[in-house]
Amino acid sequence: MKEDSILIFDSHAHYDDEAFHEDRDSLLPNLKEKGIVGILNCGSTLQGARTSYNLAKKYDFVYAAVGIHPEEAYELNEESLNEIKNMAKNHKVKAIGEIGLDYYWEENPPKEVQKKVFRTQMQLAEELGLPVVIHDRDAHGDTLEIIKEFPKVKGVLHCFSGSPEFAMECIKLGYYIGFTGVVTFKNAKKIVETAKIVPLDRILVETDAPYMAPVPNRGKRNQSDFILQIIEKISEIKGMSPKEISVITIENSKRLLNL
Repeated sequence: MKEDSILIFDSHAHYDDEAFHEDRDSLLPNLKEKGIVGILNCGSTLQGARTSYNLAKKYDFVYAAVGIHPEEAYELNEESLNEIKNMAKNHKVKAIGEIGLDYYWEENPPKEVQKKVFRTQMQLAEELGLPVVIHDRDAHGDTLEIIKEFPKVKGVLHCFSGSPEFAMECIKLGYYIGFTGVVTFKNAKKIVETAKIVPLDRILVETDAPYMAPVPNRGKRNQSDFILQIIEKISEIKGMSPKEISVITIENSKRLLNL
């Protein structure tokens, strides 16, 4: 790795995903060689949380978020909640997530089920003093209502898809805004507008790997070093150098995750 190369903290990835089953153990060490200084791997299912936990224990630069995604809300019960709580006590587990609301897919659990599970995991984060990683898709109003109920909890709205106004509401409540490869897409006007107004100390960059690969890798399996394109786009929007955005986003990730 060259001295002047851009360093990256990937604030949201899913290396537990089956898309990485073939080459996970060769890919992750290679990413470290490419200047990836940190990865927050986020569980979406109980099994995903377990894998994230194990990856964090195996690799020094990988940290885990453990939680149940709204699409899998039925997985949360007393037993699974206790398992998540026990995992979250490990020093390499830095957040509760990926949690939240997803009203996009009709086949998802009913809204009331999702909201109950979201609140339960927000309570757990408050109890443990951990930040949260929030998934919000087509549920901005209810997401805002619930995060306002837990003023002691801070976190990130990952893969942000709301309006600039909604972003500022979340920032006022102490949240960070996560930018994915979507910011590089031609039709991403709303996200670009959001990036313009989000304060520098609240910007995080993420892959959501294996999804959301930025241009020119759109459609390919995403991986952490592709964040360079996101950093370059944000540096263009903010009128700064990629190196400056790299340093700022690493500091923001460390602050959020208490590293």
